[in-house]
Amino acid sequence: MSNQKKKKMTPIQQEYHSFAKTREPRRPVLLNVIKAFLVGGTICLIGQFVQEFFLWNFNFTEKTAGEPTVAVMIFLAVTLTALGVYDHIAQWAGAGTAVPVTGFANSIAAAAIEHRSEGLVLGVGANMFKLAGSVIVFGVFAAFVIALIKTTLALPGGP
Repeated sequence: MSNQKKKKMTPIQQEYHSFAKTREPRRPVLLNVIKAFLVGGTICLIGQFVQEFFLWNFNFTEKTAGEPTVAVMIFLAVTLTALGVYDHIAQWAGAGTAVPVTGFANSIAAAAIEHRSEGLVLGVGANMFKLAGSVIVFGVFAAFVIALIKTTLALPGGP
């Protein structure tokens, strides 16, 4: 708590705050980091296996194997979310499940599943992108700015 807020507290409130702080359980930060690393690394390893599968069995190049790999990882994340497994993994591993593609797919699928009883349009459609909408908007805007910079630099006479 900031010193500014402590100044506004009465002595009894400050005493209670100190008491509560001593009773608060310690968070196992190192253990949480290890769990996140292991689960995030496992998700990435599965993605690498999927990409290698497309490279070896369908003669894709590394460039062309990316899209089907992402599609498979999204499908797996949405399926595990629908079965309730992804949430249990996320509860245990924390930030390790926020690997960009699978975490994003989970956030959209979980919101859609949660609001399906309200109907397809007002439930699923209206609520599916509440959490992920800001990520989509930022991603589109960032891609636009980067493309604008790249195009400006590629023009003759550009910097």
